[in-house]
Amino acid sequence: MKGRVAIAAALLACAAAAARADGIEPGLWKVITRTESAGGVSPPPHESTKCLTPEQTADLATTFAPVTAGTINSVCAPIERSFADGKLTWRLTCKGQLDVELSGDFTFDTPHHYSGTIRTKASMAGQVVADSQNTLEGQWVSACQ
Repeated sequence: MKGRVAIAAALLACAAAAARADGIEPGLWKVITRTESAGGVSPPPHESTKCLTPEQTADLATTFAPVTAGTINSVCAPIERSFADGKLTWRLTCKGQLDVELSGDFTFDTPHHYSGTIRTKASMAGQVVADSQNTLEGQWVSACQ
């Protein structure tokens, strides 16, 4: 009987891990961001923390994609998003006075770790005003206080 209980507990633990394989745990996350610009200037890495709620971790495509805000004299196309097998990709383009292209690729490899890249390109009147890439690494720290 004891052996059956242990086997059942192990199977439940595996099922719970498989159910979370495509996501991350809610809680306090440490995020290290490294920025590279087209000119080769890279400031030191920036470290921050963020508390992610169960609602935010249940909808990673919304949590890790940009929010389309109103733009002046530019029109943004609907955001393109894809989330499958622990990988999220998204792309947002805006055209007008300011042309902007944002794209992101995130990999949620364990419930306590993710990595991602966000690329930003913007131009105004044919002149590049931004061309950078941010590389992010998130590590779960603890439950939120």
